Amino acid sequence: MTLGSDVSGLSTTAASAAARGLSIVVPVYNEAAGLALLHERLIGLARTLRQRYGLASEVVYVDDGSADTTLSIARGLKADALDVQVVSLSRNFGKEAALMAGLDHARRGAVLFMDGDGQHPPTLVEKLVGHWIDDGYDVVYTAKAHRDNESFLRRLAVHGFYALINYGARQKIPEDAGDFRLLSPRAAAALKQLPERNRFFKGLASWIGFRQIRVDYEPAPRAHGVTTFSAGRLVGLSIEGLTSFSVAPLRFASLLGVLLAVGAFLFGLTILWEVLTTGKQVPGYPSLVIGLMTIGGVQLIMIGIVGEYIGKILSELKARPIYFVAEHSEKHADETTAASVSERTAAE
Repeated sequence: MTLGSDVSGLSTTAASAAARGLSIVVPVYNEAAGLALLHERLIGLARTLRQRYGLASEVVYVDDGSADTTLSIARGLKADALDVQVVSLSRNFGKEAALMAGLDHARRGAVLFMDGDGQHPPTLVEKLVGHWIDDGYDVVYTAKAHRDNESFLRRLAVHGFYALINYGARQKIPEDAGDFRLLSPRAAAALKQLPERNRFFKGLASWIGFRQIRVDYEPAPRAHGVTTFSAGRLVGLSIEGLTSFSVAPLRFASLLGVLLAVGAFLFGLTILWEVLTTGKQVPGYPSLVIGLMTIGGVQLIMIGIVGEYIGKILSELKARPIYFVAEHSEKHADETTAASVSERTAAE
């Protein structure tokens, strides 16, 4: 029984990259207001990539159960200079499931993930593709250049999260890295083979290894609307990442238990010493109540932490699919027309 996988046959060179092409996966949720504009920008990007690298492109829009007209708009998008796939999920399964659905339906070689809210600039994609084709990197990920516009508490929480999730980890998850990244054909194939249902995409993309490079950028303002990622959802995603990639919470729980036991033992020794030396007994009611409340609260925290990991085990044992596709459509760009457009752009 082989417990590993050989993806060396999918390695690309500058000569073979164009033949494999690029799939652009865009998960969308209630993005009707800006989807058409984003698609026009992707068409321009596809023409540029074809002109510079001879790279064929496709875009895979994954509608994650939108409640507005996102799906109908996506159906009407034209396949100009790039193929267009529209994958509609049966309900809102979450961004991680939508990313996996896009990865499963990508039909080109390399895979690029970007958001549908306009904050991931298509103009930066050419740089990411260059690192893949020209420099030979398998994973090209982007990260926020700074967090100066965020509050101190948020920056502290983010730093604490990455410090905790990377505690004792052999493969570190880069701080501030996002889902906007490019995977080479062999990196994409490796990511597809990871079987877990509870997925933390940026962690998985780092865990697979290969040659990786960071590209700093400043996210553009949202093209429309407001983010659907509330503080509660961010906390939930953080817990998902921690329990999927780190046992640090369990280790800290054990350490806290040891510290409390040592503290209780030392406190008991001080009481015994006072009784032996002075003959006076310490009044027990306040100290007893405080001790019981402390130990009870800590025990509940420990049970909660262990429960999170048990819940993960239960979810994996159920082995439910992480998404269902309700509708799938595909449009192919006219290769002849795309080529002539590329030649006309080059002439201009």
